[in-house]
Amino acid sequence: MRRRTLLGLLTGAAATLTAARAGHELPIYPSFYPHEIEIRTFDPGRAADALRSGKIQAYLGKGLELPSASPENVRGIETLGSIILAQANPTRILDDASACAAVKAVAQELARDDGFVLHPYPVTPYHGDYLHHADLAAAAAARFAQIVAPAAPPTIRASGSLARRHPDWAPRDDEWDVEVIEADAGEAMASTEFSVNGRMGPPWLKTGWFNAERILADNAEEGARRERADALFSRLTTADFTGLTEQINLERELVSLLTARCRKAVVGYTLKREYVNVEFSAGIENIGYDAIAGLASPMFIRTVKLKDFPWNGWLALGIDGKPTSAWNPVAGLTDPFGRMLGFAVTDSALMSAPYDAGWMLNRISDLPSSGGR
Repeated sequence: MRRRTLLGLLTGAAATLTAARAGHELPIYPSFYPHEIEIRTFDPGRAADALRSGKIQAYLGKGLELPSASPENVRGIETLGSIILAQANPTRILDDASACAAVKAVAQELARDDGFVLHPYPVTPYHGDYLHHADLAAAAAARFAQIVAPAAPPTIRASGSLARRHPDWAPRDDEWDVEVIEADAGEAMASTEFSVNGRMGPPWLKTGWFNAERILADNAEEGARRERADALFSRLTTADFTGLTEQINLERELVSLLTARCRKAVVGYTLKREYVNVEFSAGIENIGYDAIAGLASPMFIRTVKLKDFPWNGWLALGIDGKPTSAWNPVAGLTDPFGRMLGFAVTDSALMSAPYDAGWMLNRISDLPSSGGR
């Protein structure tokens, strides 16, 4: 009897091994990468219900706002939203002191908005090089606090979400003192990003000094100051420096030149909030995300781990915009939908680090030299 039982077990084991060698695939693979990724377009109203019910595990976009008493199976993550600038009307505000006072008044109005962070310096704690500018940011905040706002509030104009939150700031062609501009940090980063030879770039993609040059380049008046700002930017983008110390000093000088006047000034930033489903077992157990791009980043796709399976699973994502660009790496993949599609089907050797301006190895190893062989 024992011999028969043992023979049966051995026969079953041999049959199992033979079946595995015959080409039967395992249902899961040893990687956190989901073996199926579905990207759907949802407007914010429908996305809230889809998240709560587990039809999607994450929603990528800024339009969705859930109340603080949201369901336990939905969690929010905060990343950099937009840089908020105030620009004085040169035909109505003629001197820099008056421009500074008007900008201060705008900042006081914005301080009442939920999600606005007063920060009168273009490099924020969400940029990878913030520690190189922390003392300059503190000094800028101290100077800003000493500015006296005008007795009569300035006439303000704005567009987009700012105008929706402040109906009296509706767009107007004339009769305005200060224009409030919302520069989306994620979109600015995506418009500059490229991938070549397995590496995403440019190298300064997530630095605050580069962001400052893009939004404040017209703030340096013509002449010696403009020429110096252009020369600094050229040196930084061509690695024309001898070491890290000189590089950081060049970056600090460039930002100082761009922020020397109040004709166009950064007054703060907003936070972007995106949501994920963490329900057991249809939700997400572990994710990484980018401090600026948020969930719309390769870091999210490469780190997301679902609870359904030990390694893989079916990942369903919601996004707030329909595809508008060509779906190929040569002519398109430039809209939010296309970029996310590109992140899902490509695998760069180097990815942007989630919280600083450097890079992370992906699928490769940094090995020491083997003596020239």
